[in-house]
Amino acid sequence: MNDRGVLYFDHNAATPVAPEAVAAMIAALGQCYGNPSSVHTLGQAAKSVVTRARGEVALLVGASQSEIVFTSGATEANHLAVLGALAMQPHKRHLVMSAVEHPSLISLARQLRQRDIATSWIPVDAAGRIDTDQVLRALRPDTALISVMWANNETGVISPVADIAAVARSSRVPFHCDATQAAGRVPIDFAGSGIDLLSLSAHKLHGPKGVGALCVRKGIGLPPLINGHQERGRRGGTENVPGIAGFGAAARVASGRVMADASRIESLRDALEAALRQRFSEATINGCGANRLPNTTNVRFATLDAEMVLSRLNRVGVCASSGSACTATATEPSHVLLAMGQTREQALAAVRLSLGRTTIPTHIDRLLDALTEVLRPARERAA
Repeated sequence: MNDRGVLYFDHNAATPVAPEAVAAMIAALGQCYGNPSSVHTLGQAAKSVVTRARGEVALLVGASQSEIVFTSGATEANHLAVLGALAMQPHKRHLVMSAVEHPSLISLARQLRQRDIATSWIPVDAAGRIDTDQVLRALRPDTALISVMWANNETGVISPVADIAAVARSSRVPFHCDATQAAGRVPIDFAGSGIDLLSLSAHKLHGPKGVGALCVRKGIGLPPLINGHQERGRRGGTENVPGIAGFGAAARVASGRVMADASRIESLRDALEAALRQRFSEATINGCGANRLPNTTNVRFATLDAEMVLSRLNRVGVCASSGSACTATATEPSHVLLAMGQTREQALAAVRLSLGRTTIPTHIDRLLDALTEVLRPARERAA
């Protein structure tokens, strides 16, 4: 909630920047204006900021510093993973992805069809869960990469990443996992996960927008998308020192509180869902039968148009969304909910309520009151 009293329930789209991250960015902007590639004092000062942040991000996800490649965000990290995997295996022209991946990966796979790169889409069940056996059955001799997200951005459903990593390892196929929504919300141990490539984004864990990372396991010779000597030759271009500083500070804060935050936020989420079911008999929680992130509720109220609900919520000071902030238009039904077997009308009725570090019990009460006010006219018409 900000100073104007607006209730913020869209943490899966972006999070408030942590004060520690703001302070780190201001310090980097004011004091570390040298180029990290320069050998003089100011250049080396900027380089030390990047190095420190690299260690902080690595600590958050259980990686080594040398495995962290800073990018402009998770979309670039996803592209680097997929296109890099194809480039390092030019004889392989097949991808395996889940049907509920982030739009940045869905659109990339569709574009790659023009280069005769085929993609096998792994289905999900009605709760949004992936069957690992389906991943195994989709593999071909020319499969270059398996790409399955850690947790879904719309429903919060968590994928069986350990089992998928085991399939990838036994089949000798690299495994990419988009952990954008998971990092800072659930513990991640990249070293012990079996994952080869892991995408991250700062602005989902109380860092700034415009900076992310790809964790590249040692021994994976991933070619760059952008040539240059920076990031050990894996991502060219002068580093975004202030953004990286903010990312590092946000990761440091998250490392110290991820378990406590998860427990507290999950309790709030569970209380919210119980109250939604009690107050609104027409409410359906999407993905409720699956293991989910502690902060995410995806709910539909019969077949009420979600954009209408969200517009009315916004008028009474509640910020929420209907799904991915990266979807092309609000009139398109969620591909995630369609993959879960919902009709177009049902998918267009879904509202995502994503909680965060700043959410407190009174916010839940105020949200429920706002929903009661917003939904009353439609419920009275249906009565």
